[in-house]
Amino acid sequence: MEETLIEEGETNKDIEVAPALIAVHPTQKSVAVAVGSDLRVFDFQGVSAVSLVDDTSGPFHKDSIRAIRYSADGNLFVSAGDDKVVKIWSTESWCCVCTVPSEKRVSAVALSNDSLYVCFADKFGVVWVVDLDGFDGNQMLVNKKAAPLLAHYCSIITSLEFSPDGRFVISADRDFKIRVTVFPKKPLDGAHEIQSFCLGHTEFVSCLDFVFTSDYPQGYLVSGSGDSTVRLWDISSGSLLDTCEVGAKAELLESNGKEVECNLAVTDLCTFPDGTLIAVATQSLQGIVLLSCDLSTRTLSITRVVSIMGEAFIPTSLGMSSSAGLLWMVTGVSNLHGFDNPPLARVRIISGFEKSSPGDPTILEDNEILGGDKLLKKLQGSVSVEEEVFLAAAEAVKTAMSNLLVKKQYSTEKREFRKRARNDRRIKQ
Repeated sequence: MEETLIEEGETNKDIEVAPALIAVHPTQKSVAVAVGSDLRVFDFQGVSAVSLVDDTSGPFHKDSIRAIRYSADGNLFVSAGDDKVVKIWSTESWCCVCTVPSEKRVSAVALSNDSLYVCFADKFGVVWVVDLDGFDGNQMLVNKKAAPLLAHYCSIITSLEFSPDGRFVISADRDFKIRVTVFPKKPLDGAHEIQSFCLGHTEFVSCLDFVFTSDYPQGYLVSGSGDSTVRLWDISSGSLLDTCEVGAKAELLESNGKEVECNLAVTDLCTFPDGTLIAVATQSLQGIVLLSCDLSTRTLSITRVVSIMGEAFIPTSLGMSSSAGLLWMVTGVSNLHGFDNPPLARVRIISGFEKSSPGDPTILEDNEILGGDKLLKKLQGSVSVEEEVFLAAAEAVKTAMSNLLVKKQYSTEKREFRKRARNDRRIKQ
C-alpha cells in the first residue's frame, strides 16, 4: 500500500508534517528552501528573490516537497514530493522545463554527475530514472516518462546518491539497508548488477553523502541513521570502516536547560568540499556536530559541537556549496498543527570554513548574511518568526519521522487485524 496506516495515538497531522529543506548552488549562485509546497529561491548574483515560472502540466507543487537537489554543474535543479510529480528546473531562467509524473509519493532525488539522468525514489521502494540526453538547458522537455531502475521491495527509500566517479547509484531505506548498484550504460533498461550492500545500522538510514579528495577520487560513503550513528563505508566491498556515536556526544549537551534525550536520530549530514569535515544534524540538538574524517586512516572522530544559542533552532536540513566556506542550515515544517501561520522556515549560516582564512566556526547574525532582510523574507516567509513556532516544529518533525520510518512491532493479533483492515479498504474501493 502507498499510504502509511494510522495507528492508535497517531493523527494525520503527525504523518503529513514535512520538514523544511535547503539546497545550495555548487558555486553559491543561489540558494533554495522548500517548506510545505512552497519552493523559495534567492539569487545571489542579482541579490534578489527569484520568481519561478512553471508552464508545464500543473503549476508548481500542490503538496509537500520532500526532496530538492542541484545538479553537479549547477545548471539544473530538481524538486519532488507528496504530489507525485518531479519537476526539473533550469537555474538560468528558473523555468520548469519538465514535469514527470510518479506513481507514488517521491521521497528522494539525485542527478547523475554528467546531468544526463535524474533519478527519484518513491515510498514504495522503487527508484526511477529520467533521460535528459540532448537537453541544452532551456528548451521544454515534453512527454518525458520515468523508467524503473531498481527496487527495494516495499521499503521506503530515504536517500539517493551517485558515487563521485558516477559508476554507482547508492540507495538507502528504512529497513537499515544501503544498496550499492552499478549504474548501467543503458539506464532505461534497468540496473541489474548489485555491487554491494552496506549493512550495520540498527535503525532506518536517514541520509547519505560522500567524502572524497584528489588523493581519494573514488570517495567513501558516509551515512546517518536513526540509531544515532554516522558510519563510514567502502562501497566497492560494502565494508564498514568506522562508526561514530554522535548521539552519545549530543546527550552530554543541554537544550533549554534540559538534558537532550538518548537515541537521537541523525536527520541530515553534509560533507565539506575538502573531504575533511562532516556536519551532522540530530533530533533535539540546537546546533550541529562537526566530525573530522581522516581518509588516510579511514576514521571518523568528533571535532566539536557548534551550539546555536539564544533561539530554538534545531536544523532539519543542511547545505553547502563546493566553493564557499559557508554551512547553510534550515529548520521549519509544513502544516504545523495549532498555528495559523503559513509554512515558515528559519535560516542560519555558519562561517569559518574558508580555505583562505580558516578560523573557528561562527554563526552569522542576520545582518551579516549576504542579501540581508530580502533573503530572509524570501526564504523564511518572514524576517522574524516566534520562537514557540520552531519549538513546536521540532517536535512535529520528530514525531513525523518516527511514525514514517521507525518500524513498528505488532503482536500476531494486531498483524491479522491490520491485514483485515487493508482487505476491507480494498473491497470498499
